[in-house]
Amino acid sequence: PLLRRHRHHDLPDLSGSREPPMPNVALYAGSFDPITNGHTDLIERSLGFVDRLIVAVATNVAKQSLFDAEERVALIHAALDNDKRVEVRQFQGLLVRFARDVGVRMIIRGLRAVSDFEYEYQMALMNRHLAPNMETVFMVPSLDTTYISSSLVREIARFQGDVTSLVHPAVAAALRKKFPAG
Repeated sequence: PLLRRHRHHDLPDLSGSREPPMPNVALYAGSFDPITNGHTDLIERSLGFVDRLIVAVATNVAKQSLFDAEERVALIHAALDNDKRVEVRQFQGLLVRFARDVGVRMIIRGLRAVSDFEYEYQMALMNRHLAPNMETVFMVPSLDTTYISSSLVREIARFQGDVTSLVHPAVAAALRKKFPAG
């Protein structure tokens, strides 16, 4: 016998509720030190399948950041032109705990290369172990942003290279302040 599959929107609403459906919210976490065009591309494309996105700026005590958390939050707002569908928040500690605290069940992760997959896969499995109802969605970058990483952007900026095609103009200006020529 064949199994008939229905897409969610094809199914009738049997709940009797006149309430609008709950918004579909996801979480995209990272250090964003700094936010790059690769990050913004992934954020913009994820807004194609979620109503709202929480961009969670991680404070990693084991890493020395170029920009402090408040600067990173401000640069993300600037890079996203203060999109009202995006909420930017700082967090410390376990991602799944933060996600649970803000009521999110979907975590979005970007995979630039095969080398990212092993780490991200292990992290997704551990997150599922810690929070079985949480899902991780992997997204691949657009072809024109695949090679961009925050660490490469910082390195180029440190040696006064041109990063204007890799980051938002506000981020490029902030990098020039961190690494003045001379």
